[in-house]
Amino acid sequence: MRRLRPPPRAGGGARPAGYAQGVATPRPGTRAHTVQIARRLEEAQGPLPFARRHDPVSELVTTLLSHSTTDANQFRAFAALRERYPDWDDVRRAPVAEVEETIRVAGLANQKAPRIQAVLDALADDPRGADLEWLGDLPLPEAMGFLTSLPGVGPKTAGCVMCFCFDAPVVPADTHVHRIALRTGIVPPRSSAARAQERLSRWVPPGAAYATHMRLIAHGRTICTARAPRCAECPLLELCPTGRRLLRGVARRMI
Repeated sequence: MRRLRPPPRAGGGARPAGYAQGVATPRPGTRAHTVQIARRLEEAQGPLPFARRHDPVSELVTTLLSHSTTDANQFRAFAALRERYPDWDDVRRAPVAEVEETIRVAGLANQKAPRIQAVLDALADDPRGADLEWLGDLPLPEAMGFLTSLPGVGPKTAGCVMCFCFDAPVVPADTHVHRIALRTGIVPPRSSAARAQERLSRWVPPGAAYATHMRLIAHGRTICTARAPRCAECPLLELCPTGRRLLRGVARRMI
């Protein structure tokens, strides 16, 4: 544990957001550092109780649709799929070309349609039930193992199902979460999204996985953006080596 001085302030202005006077800052890449990030985001954004948005199969399908597309197009494709087919068994039995056309707005339809149908085929054959509600009764590693055994389902997609449907202690690492984990030093440079998810899931305080994931998403969309992050306004600045480095560069250019 060490104390960090804030970056230089051009013109003697106010200290940037995210600094607490005289507070010891934990070293990046530690559990204490990750816990502080979760707490700072909670202080900045307020309470965020768990709320299930979809049943498990719907969550699985909409997450598969989300790959390599925008949120808006993902939502449009999912809505079109639900409007055209009354239930998931209808999607499973439909001609693949028809499903492709229905979800085309999400992009990569020629890959996503057969993948979704293959997943639904696998679920239909499972004696425990095609609705996946039984996942909530399994130990988390077993549930994650089952999901990642399905065609095209990786750790992030499996994590979304378990986090969003069962409030499981998984912090799915999408592009925003991965970017923040790298910039703040939760994970080392060039670490994969899977590594960021594993570390966040292990270190975020119990019961806070869902809220922390949602807060990281909001933070990545509004403050820690891919381009031109708003570091001077960031509540995580004291905990973020990248943000402090960027602000020092700005200050030097202004002198």
